[in-house]
Amino acid sequence: MLEKIQETADFLLAKMPMRPKTGIILGTGLGNLVTQMDIEMEIPYETIPNFPVSTVEGHKGKLILGKLGGVEVLAMQGRFHFYEGYDMKAVTFPVRVMKALGIKNLLVSNAAGGMHPDFEIGDLMIITDHINLFPEHPLRGKNFEELGPRFPDMSEAYCKDFIAKAKQIAERNHIKVVEGVYVGTSGPTFETPAEYRYFRAIGGDAVGMSTVPEVIVANHAGMKCFGISIITDLGVPGKIVEVSHEEVQKIGDSVQPLMTLIMKELVKEI
Repeated sequence: MLEKIQETADFLLAKMPMRPKTGIILGTGLGNLVTQMDIEMEIPYETIPNFPVSTVEGHKGKLILGKLGGVEVLAMQGRFHFYEGYDMKAVTFPVRVMKALGIKNLLVSNAAGGMHPDFEIGDLMIITDHINLFPEHPLRGKNFEELGPRFPDMSEAYCKDFIAKAKQIAERNHIKVVEGVYVGTSGPTFETPAEYRYFRAIGGDAVGMSTVPEVIVANHAGMKCFGISIITDLGVPGKIVEVSHEEVQKIGDSVQPLMTLIMKELVKEI
């Protein structure tokens, strides 16, 4: 594992003309943030040694190097999911590589189903914490001290300073944001009404199929994290309707300019 991480990092370092400190992982329908970047380089995943390849519509599968709001960033246009058949080591491999490249801050976005009764479709939810319900843990197995401690602290999985800054940015720009706990599940099925009730009962405000593994590994590696969800459907009793991946993408596309603005301003302040 260590050899693969270093091999991939060395491959990318040889190509990269800049050394960004912030990495961004873009989720379902949110890949267009890169249109706001001054792009220096695009690297398709299939050309990167040891990198998985995204198989989901809406996840383009490119590593983008450039500047966002004048700040150097490395963005993943498309991520990897447990439901695609990858194990957790593969799902989180890009985060390991980012750390080896010198990335210190990780910003993560996703589409999620809202369970809080006050949430509305199209809301932006700043993630304050998460609940991990994936059947496999990304840190299971032998621990390598070079990557992080055996038992990493998760008391501030999402950086409170980043959250405060994002809320201030949203307020200055008159963008409605909500806050909440994100429940991570394996998918690929959308949730049943009973599952929504269960996730709400255990403390969740939104649910999705990503983010948690990457944030766990980033914390293990000593990176600071920020997460934001676009609420694309509702799991609130009385408001549950049939949902499709296409609908999720459509909602994501409609709201992503607001998410992009928050991300663009946040990278300047961290």
